[in-house]
Amino acid sequence: MVLEECRTMADGDVVTRVRGGDTGLYEILMRRYNQRLFRVIRSVITNDAEAEDILQEAWVRGYEHLDQFEGRASFSTWMTRIAFNEALARLRKGKRWMPLENTEGEIMPEVDRRQTTSVTPEAQAIRGQLAGVLQVAVDSLPPLYRSVFMLREVEQLSTSETAECLELSEEAVKTRLFRSRALLRRELQNRLGPAVAETYSFLGARCDGVVARVLERISRG
Repeated sequence: MVLEECRTMADGDVVTRVRGGDTGLYEILMRRYNQRLFRVIRSVITNDAEAEDILQEAWVRGYEHLDQFEGRASFSTWMTRIAFNEALARLRKGKRWMPLENTEGEIMPEVDRRQTTSVTPEAQAIRGQLAGVLQVAVDSLPPLYRSVFMLREVEQLSTSETAECLELSEEAVKTRLFRSRALLRRELQNRLGPAVAETYSFLGARCDGVVARVLERISRG
Protein backbone atom coordinates (compact mmCIF):
# COMPACT_ATOMS: atom_id res chain seq x y z
CA MET A 1 0.00 0.00 0.00
CA VAL A 2 2.85 2.37 0.84
CA LEU A 3 4.42 1.70 -2.55
CA GLU A 4 1.19 2.60 -4.36
CA GLU A 5 0.84 5.82 -2.38
CA CYS A 6 4.39 6.86 -3.28
CA ARG A 7 4.26 6.26 -7.03
CA THR A 8 3.60 9.93 -7.79
CA MET A 9 6.43 11.22 -5.61
CA ALA A 10 9.20 13.22 -7.26
CA ASP A 11 12.44 11.35 -7.88
CA GLY A 12 14.32 13.39 -5.31
CA ASP A 13 11.77 12.60 -2.63
CA VAL A 14 11.92 8.89 -3.43
CA VAL A 15 15.72 8.98 -3.23
CA THR A 16 15.51 10.66 0.16
CA ARG A 17 13.12 7.99 1.41
CA VAL A 18 15.32 5.19 0.09
CA ARG A 19 18.37 6.72 1.76
CA GLY A 20 16.36 6.88 4.95
CA GLY A 21 15.76 3.14 4.92
CA ASP A 22 12.66 2.66 2.75
CA THR A 23 14.62 0.50 0.32
CA GLY A 24 11.46 -1.00 -1.17
CA LEU A 25 10.69 2.36 -2.77
CA TYR A 26 13.71 1.88 -5.06
CA GLU A 27 11.29 -0.15 -7.19
CA ILE A 28 9.52 3.08 -8.11
CA LEU A 29 12.68 4.50 -9.66
CA MET A 30 13.48 1.28 -11.46
CA ARG A 31 10.04 1.04 -13.01
CA ARG A 32 10.19 4.68 -14.08
CA TYR A 33 13.50 4.40 -15.88
CA ASN A 34 14.04 0.74 -16.78
CA GLN A 35 13.07 1.29 -20.40
CA ARG A 36 15.32 4.30 -20.88
CA LEU A 37 18.29 2.60 -19.24
CA PHE A 38 17.76 -0.61 -21.17
CA ARG A 39 17.68 1.32 -24.40
CA VAL A 40 20.87 3.23 -23.73
CA ILE A 41 22.60 0.00 -22.67
CA ARG A 42 21.22 -1.79 -25.71
CA SER A 43 22.69 0.95 -27.89
CA VAL A 44 26.13 -0.14 -26.68
CA ILE A 45 25.63 -3.88 -26.18
CA THR A 46 23.70 -5.39 -29.06
CA ASN A 47 22.48 -8.40 -27.14
CA ASP A 48 19.22 -8.34 -25.20
CA ALA A 49 20.23 -10.86 -22.53
CA GLU A 50 23.54 -9.16 -21.82
CA ALA A 51 21.88 -5.74 -21.83
CA GLU A 52 19.42 -6.94 -19.19
CA ASP A 53 22.30 -8.21 -17.07
CA ILE A 54 24.04 -4.84 -17.31
CA LEU A 55 20.79 -3.06 -16.48
CA GLN A 56 20.59 -5.04 -13.27
CA GLU A 57 24.21 -4.24 -12.42
CA ALA A 58 23.62 -0.55 -13.13
CA TRP A 59 20.71 -0.40 -10.72
CA VAL A 60 22.74 -2.19 -8.05
CA ARG A 61 25.62 0.21 -8.55
CA GLY A 62 23.23 3.15 -8.40
CA TYR A 63 21.81 1.93 -5.12
CA GLU A 64 25.26 1.35 -3.64
CA HIS A 65 26.29 4.89 -4.54
CA LEU A 66 22.99 6.61 -3.85
CA ASP A 67 24.66 8.75 -1.20
CA GLN A 68 26.72 10.29 -4.02
CA PHE A 69 23.64 11.60 -5.82
CA GLU A 70 23.75 15.32 -5.06
CA GLY A 71 20.85 16.52 -7.18
CA ARG A 72 22.93 18.74 -9.44
CA ALA A 73 21.63 16.68 -12.37
CA SER A 74 18.28 14.93 -12.46
CA PHE A 75 18.18 11.42 -11.04
CA SER A 76 17.30 10.03 -14.47
CA THR A 77 20.39 11.68 -15.98
CA TRP A 78 22.57 10.44 -13.12
CA MET A 79 21.34 6.86 -13.57
CA THR A 80 21.64 7.04 -17.36
CA ARG A 81 25.30 7.94 -16.96
CA ILE A 82 25.83 4.97 -14.67
CA ALA A 83 24.08 2.59 -17.06
CA PHE A 84 25.95 3.95 -20.07
CA ASN A 85 29.32 3.65 -18.34
CA GLU A 86 28.50 0.12 -17.17
CA ALA A 87 27.74 -0.83 -20.75
CA LEU A 88 30.95 0.76 -22.02
CA ALA A 89 32.98 -1.05 -19.37
CA ARG A 90 31.45 -4.39 -20.37
CA LEU A 91 32.08 -3.67 -24.03
CA ARG A 92 35.71 -2.77 -23.47
CA LYS A 93 36.23 -5.78 -21.24
CA GLY A 94 34.98 -7.98 -24.05
CA LYS A 95 37.29 -6.19 -26.53
CA ARG A 96 34.40 -5.54 -28.90
CA TRP A 97 34.78 -1.78 -29.16
CA MET A 98 34.12 -0.50 -32.67
CA PRO A 99 35.91 2.59 -33.99
CA LEU A 100 33.78 5.61 -34.85
CA GLU A 101 33.36 6.32 -38.52
CA ASN A 102 33.87 9.80 -39.86
CA THR A 103 31.12 9.65 -42.46
CA GLU A 104 29.26 12.68 -43.78
CA GLY A 105 25.74 12.49 -45.20
CA GLU A 106 22.40 14.19 -45.48
CA ILE A 107 20.04 14.32 -42.53
CA MET A 108 17.39 11.63 -42.75
CA PRO A 109 13.81 12.97 -42.70
CA GLU A 110 11.95 12.67 -39.40
CA VAL A 111 9.48 9.80 -39.23
CA ASP A 112 5.85 10.76 -38.82
CA ARG A 113 4.74 8.56 -35.93
CA ARG A 114 1.07 9.51 -35.97
CA GLN A 115 -1.34 6.67 -36.67
CA THR A 116 -4.26 7.87 -38.78
CA THR A 117 -5.83 4.64 -39.95
CA SER A 118 -6.75 1.29 -38.46
CA VAL A 119 -4.03 -1.34 -38.58
CA THR A 120 -4.79 -4.35 -40.74
CA PRO A 121 -3.11 -7.76 -40.24
CA GLU A 122 -1.11 -7.13 -43.41
CA ALA A 123 0.05 -3.76 -42.06
CA GLN A 124 1.02 -5.38 -38.78
CA ALA A 125 3.07 -7.99 -40.62
CA ILE A 126 4.82 -5.33 -42.67
CA ARG A 127 5.47 -3.27 -39.54
CA GLY A 128 7.00 -6.29 -37.84
CA GLN A 129 9.33 -6.94 -40.76
CA LEU A 130 10.36 -3.31 -40.99
CA ALA A 131 10.95 -3.16 -37.23
CA GLY A 132 13.33 -6.09 -37.56
CA VAL A 133 15.18 -4.41 -40.41
CA LEU A 134 15.39 -1.16 -38.45
CA GLN A 135 16.76 -2.88 -35.34
CA VAL A 136 19.50 -4.57 -37.36
CA ALA A 137 20.31 -1.25 -39.02
CA VAL A 138 20.52 0.61 -35.69
CA ASP A 139 22.66 -2.19 -34.23
CA SER A 140 25.11 -1.71 -37.10
CA LEU A 141 25.84 1.90 -36.08
CA PRO A 142 29.10 2.59 -34.22
CA PRO A 143 28.40 2.40 -30.46
CA LEU A 144 28.56 6.08 -29.55
CA TYR A 145 26.45 6.98 -32.57
CA ARG A 146 23.91 4.37 -31.47
CA SER A 147 23.77 5.85 -27.99
CA VAL A 148 23.12 9.37 -29.26
CA PHE A 149 20.53 8.08 -31.72
CA MET A 150 18.78 6.03 -29.02
CA LEU A 151 18.50 8.91 -26.56
CA ARG A 152 17.59 11.58 -29.09
CA GLU A 153 15.33 9.71 -31.51
CA VAL A 154 13.91 6.87 -29.44
CA GLU A 155 13.82 8.34 -25.93
CA GLN A 156 13.17 11.81 -27.33
CA LEU A 157 15.63 13.55 -25.01
CA SER A 158 16.75 17.05 -25.92
CA THR A 159 20.25 17.76 -27.20
CA SER A 160 21.28 19.20 -23.83
CA GLU A 161 19.84 16.24 -21.90
CA THR A 162 21.61 13.78 -24.18
CA ALA A 163 24.86 15.68 -23.82
CA GLU A 164 24.53 15.59 -20.04
CA CYS A 165 23.72 11.87 -19.95
CA LEU A 166 26.64 10.89 -22.20
CA GLU A 167 29.00 13.57 -20.91
CA LEU A 168 29.48 15.07 -24.34
CA SER A 169 29.29 18.59 -25.67
CA GLU A 170 26.05 19.60 -27.34
CA GLU A 171 27.96 20.07 -30.58
CA ALA A 172 29.25 16.49 -30.37
CA VAL A 173 25.69 15.25 -29.86
CA LYS A 174 24.48 17.16 -32.91
CA THR A 175 27.37 15.88 -35.03
CA ARG A 176 26.90 12.27 -34.00
CA LEU A 177 23.15 12.44 -34.51
CA PHE A 178 23.69 13.88 -37.98
CA ARG A 179 26.14 11.13 -38.88
CA SER A 180 24.08 8.37 -37.30
CA ARG A 181 21.12 9.38 -39.44
CA ALA A 182 23.27 9.31 -42.56
CA LEU A 183 24.73 5.91 -41.70
CA LEU A 184 21.32 4.57 -40.79
CA ARG A 185 19.80 5.77 -44.02
CA ARG A 186 22.58 4.12 -46.01
CA GLU A 187 22.13 0.85 -44.10
CA LEU A 188 18.36 0.92 -44.57
CA GLN A 189 18.74 1.54 -48.28
CA ASN A 190 20.95 -1.54 -48.51
CA ARG A 191 18.58 -3.71 -46.48
CA LEU A 192 15.14 -2.46 -47.46
CA GLY A 193 15.39 -3.40 -51.13
CA PRO A 194 15.24 -7.17 -50.46
CA ALA A 195 12.89 -6.69 -47.50
CA VAL A 196 10.37 -4.66 -49.49
CA ALA A 197 10.51 -7.12 -52.35
CA GLU A 198 9.79 -9.96 -49.93
CA THR A 199 7.05 -8.02 -48.16
CA TYR A 200 5.23 -7.28 -51.38
CA SER A 201 5.76 -10.67 -52.99
CA PHE A 202 2.80 -11.89 -54.93
CA LEU A 203 3.18 -15.64 -55.26
CA GLY A 204 1.37 -18.81 -54.33
CA ALA A 205 -2.39 -18.83 -53.77
CA ARG A 206 -2.79 -15.08 -54.27
CA CYS A 207 -1.14 -15.23 -57.68
CA ASP A 208 -3.07 -18.38 -58.64
CA GLY A 209 -6.36 -16.76 -57.73
CA VAL A 210 -5.80 -13.70 -59.87
CA VAL A 211 -4.63 -15.78 -62.83
CA ALA A 212 -7.70 -17.99 -62.57
CA ARG A 213 -10.09 -15.07 -62.39
CA VAL A 214 -8.50 -13.24 -65.28
CA LEU A 215 -8.49 -16.36 -67.47
CA GLU A 216 -12.12 -16.95 -66.61
CA ARG A 217 -13.09 -13.43 -67.56
CA ILE A 218 -11.19 -13.36 -70.86
CA SER A 219 -12.49 -16.78 -71.83
CA ARG A 220 -15.96 -15.33 -71.89
CA GLY A 221 -14.99 -13.41 -74.96
